[in-house]
Amino acid sequence: MASVLVAGATGYLGRYVVAELHSRGHLVRAVVRDRDRARREGPWGSPSLDGLVDEWALGSVTDPRFTRDLAADVEHVVSALGVTRQKADPWQIDNLANLAILDSALKHAGSFTYINALGGDRCPARLTRAKSAFAQTLSVAEICSQIINPPAYFSDMTEVLTMARRGLVTVLRPTARINPIHGADLAVYVVDRMEERTSGTWDIGGPNVLTWRQVAQLAFRAVGAQPRIATVPAWVLPPALRLTALFSPRLADVAQFMTWNMMRDCVAPTTGTHHLADFYRTVLENQK
Repeated sequence: MASVLVAGATGYLGRYVVAELHSRGHLVRAVVRDRDRARREGPWGSPSLDGLVDEWALGSVTDPRFTRDLAADVEHVVSALGVTRQKADPWQIDNLANLAILDSALKHAGSFTYINALGGDRCPARLTRAKSAFAQTLSVAEICSQIINPPAYFSDMTEVLTMARRGLVTVLRPTARINPIHGADLAVYVVDRMEERTSGTWDIGGPNVLTWRQVAQLAFRAVGAQPRIATVPAWVLPPALRLTALFSPRLADVAQFMTWNMMRDCVAPTTGTHHLADFYRTVLENQK
């Protein structure tokens, strides 16, 4: 049994990490802004944290007074902290807030596990540049560190499911491959690496390697509709992203991250038992 600080505990992956730690008997200190929200079921069927947390750390990770001794009296830190669809600046959260938590860990804890993004160091989006900057700092910090790089979460694939429900899925490169991973499977892998206490970097994805055309077909099968899949020419992307940036730089950056992933293979070694087709069916059942 060890004491573990979990940052990003109320996100899709963070909730599964807390549940996995609790199931193995670890003591969990969860970093959250809203305890009531944490106790409700999370996005896309991720678990409620009610009954899984031994100590709540309530506050903002952008407040240096809050983060200074956040890791006091814990042995491990696991950070699934990061911006996805929120309005926050990814540099402030994915890099600077994680740096502040790392500073606390360097004073108090023995290891730091961080969930990054596969190929993020090559993606031009501000979101992945922030993640990569922190991962680089962590890799040379004087602490036992584990950096985990998944291609994508199952939750990211719900965008395709939404398009299928509307009747048309657009893809950029239908033959590009990806193997997204379920939060529960990734949490098992993350906690395994944490418990090993060996520094390193690992790429890991889900059990099924799929083309984007196959992802779209799974989504249409889940909604019970005939597939209608359209390929968007690559030359459309730059002007579309520039136009989006005029109205919402944040949305344009997320779009750049997503389109970059859809244009090239994003495949990691496989693990896990959860399949995207089953996840799609569960999401639709929960929305009824």
